[in-house]
Amino acid sequence: MSNRLATTFEALRARNEKAMGLFLTNGFPEPSATVPLLRAIDRGGADFIELGMPFSDPLAEGLPIQRSSARALSHGVTMDDAFETAAAFRAESETPLLLMGYINPILRYGPADFCRRAAAAGVDGLILPDLPPEEAALIAEPAAAQNLDLVLLIAPNTSDARIQQIDAQATGFVYAVSVTGLTGSTLDGNSAVQDYLQRARQLVTQNPLLVGFGIKTHEDAMQMAAATDGFIVGSALINRIAEVWDDDAHSRDEALDAAASFAHALKHGEAAPQRA
Repeated sequence: MSNRLATTFEALRARNEKAMGLFLTNGFPEPSATVPLLRAIDRGGADFIELGMPFSDPLAEGLPIQRSSARALSHGVTMDDAFETAAAFRAESETPLLLMGYINPILRYGPADFCRRAAAAGVDGLILPDLPPEEAALIAEPAAAQNLDLVLLIAPNTSDARIQQIDAQATGFVYAVSVTGLTGSTLDGNSAVQDYLQRARQLVTQNPLLVGFGIKTHEDAMQMAAATDGFIVGSALINRIAEVWDDDAHSRDEALDAAASFAHALKHGEAAPQRA
C-alpha cells in the first residue's frame, strides 16, 4: 500500500473513523476548474480522492459521470492532462490521490509509461473497474514497480472464492460496489445489501474494504459503511458541482465553497465551517 494511503487508513482506524473517498472527473466542469475543486473537496474533508480520467465508453458509470466525462472530452481533455492535474494538486496536499479509469486507454498509452508518469505526478494508486483479477497482470507489475496501489472491485454477485482471490491480488483497498448496476444508482436499502457487505467484511482480510455506488447523503454513507472501513461518493458530488457551477447566481468562490460544504456534510452530517 502506498505510504500516503496506508498512513491515512491507519490514522482513521486509530480515531475509529470511516474513510471518505470522493470522485471528481478531470476536466469537469471545465479544465481550469478541476484543481480548485480538488482543493475544495480536500478542504471539505476528503480522506482520499479519485481523479477520473474521462473516457468515451465508461461502462461502469451512470448518467452524472457519463455527462461529466463527455463535458471534459468536449474540452479536449487527455490522459496526459490527468498527470498535470495530479501534480498541481500534489504540490499543495498530501491527501492520497488515485486515478480512476479504464484499461484500454492505459494499454494504448503503455502501462509502464503510464505508471511512471502517474507516480512522478504524485499519484498513489489506480482504480480500473473493467479490470478483472484474471487480467490484472496487464498492469500489476508496472504499478508495483512505481509503488502504485491497484484497487480491485467486488459486487453483490461476486462469489466468496472470488472475493478472497480479489483481496489477495488487490493493494490499497477492495472496492465493494453496492449494487449490480451503475454509479449513481438508487440504493434500495434492503437487507440483501447489508448481508452482502457483512459477507465481504468476513472475506476481505488483507485490505481495507470500502463501499461505493449510489451513496448520496450522510445517512446513506453511514448506513452503507457500517460494515466497512469507509465509503466513496462520485455522482452526487458531480451533480452538486454541476448545479452550482452552471448557475450564474453563484460566483466561482461560492461554487467552490458549496463543493467543500457538500463534502463535509457527507462525512459529518453538517455543513462545513465558513472560511475566515
